[in-house]
Amino acid sequence: MKFLVNSQSLLKQLQLLSGVLSSNNTLPILDNFLFEISGKELKISASDLETSMSTRIMIEAKEDGLIAIPAKILLDTVKSFPEQPLTFTVDQKTFGIEISSDHGKYKLSGQNGEEFPKAPALDAAGTVEIEGDVLSTAISSTLFAAGNDELRPVMSGIFFELGSDSIRFVATDAHRLVRYTRTDATADQNASFIVPKKPLNLLKGISSTAETPVKMSFSASNAVFTFDNVELSCRLIEGKFPNYEAVIPNQNPNKLTIGRNDLLQSIRRVSIFANKTTHQVRLKINGSELTISAEDLDFANEANERLTCSYEGEDMEIGFNSRFLADMLSNVNSENIVLEMSASNRAGIIVPAENALEQEDILMLVMPVMLNN
Repeated sequence: MKFLVNSQSLLKQLQLLSGVLSSNNTLPILDNFLFEISGKELKISASDLETSMSTRIMIEAKEDGLIAIPAKILLDTVKSFPEQPLTFTVDQKTFGIEISSDHGKYKLSGQNGEEFPKAPALDAAGTVEIEGDVLSTAISSTLFAAGNDELRPVMSGIFFELGSDSIRFVATDAHRLVRYTRTDATADQNASFIVPKKPLNLLKGISSTAETPVKMSFSASNAVFTFDNVELSCRLIEGKFPNYEAVIPNQNPNKLTIGRNDLLQSIRRVSIFANKTTHQVRLKINGSELTISAEDLDFANEANERLTCSYEGEDMEIGFNSRFLADMLSNVNSENIVLEMSASNRAGIIVPAENALEQEDILMLVMPVMLNN
């Protein structure tokens, strides 16, 4: 088997797929890229059993065939070439591979491509289409709030809720929650499922530049995302996502409106002086003045800053984890934000003061931390 491919085109595809590779694979064959030639098309795949991804590029080839090529050595080799054609010659009996470039020849041994695990086929799948940039924004806006607790796997991904009037994306780790809704993306049937972090991180990077809409197909246990020349399939997280609507407080009479960036920079500076285990910052609102303070009694460190704000409601004092607040403010695309609160022991809600897009709705919830007076 012999084929000719452009080094830069190949490198681009291998780098896309390299995010799927795992450093501790249970099967040695998973340390390889699978090359499948059909006509003038080369399909390259990578898998870790939970997540599989493949891309396609055009090549020059005389015959069809497949071979598993060691991923790390191939990636490192192709990375080192300037743009030029590379010729791959594969011995189908010994699985030996020879790469010829303008500079010389390189030999390595592959494995039988037939042993590479196949991506699962979807049975009785539902499908929905969504624009790539919309999907990318939805993932970026929510993924940071997903949990890492192995004992609660349902919280370690994003909950996709498909409806006839909108698609909703929700992530929570029990201390904070983000709900992102798009009314310009809808589904023919109501459905919901939880997608794990790894495939979402891969999608976030590559779907933003997709030229065709992303087609999502899903069954009870798997989901497949297809666009351009990419196909990504993953196993869904089993279990029931928590009833997130129940934790969002409806009555929040205290509303603070402030410049997003001013508040973010202030919290970043003040939090340097906060306790390193609680990361607690205190927000004290008095009329149109907001005081942000933090202290670490063990080291006698403290800091406070004053900001002007627009405020409706009773004067109050509330504590938050500064890391959570900073994460949320970094992921809101708005000049000003509104922080809605009801009491110092109830969750605070952050929403953009002005929505950049009419068809977009984002709500972020953060649990308070107990203030030690």
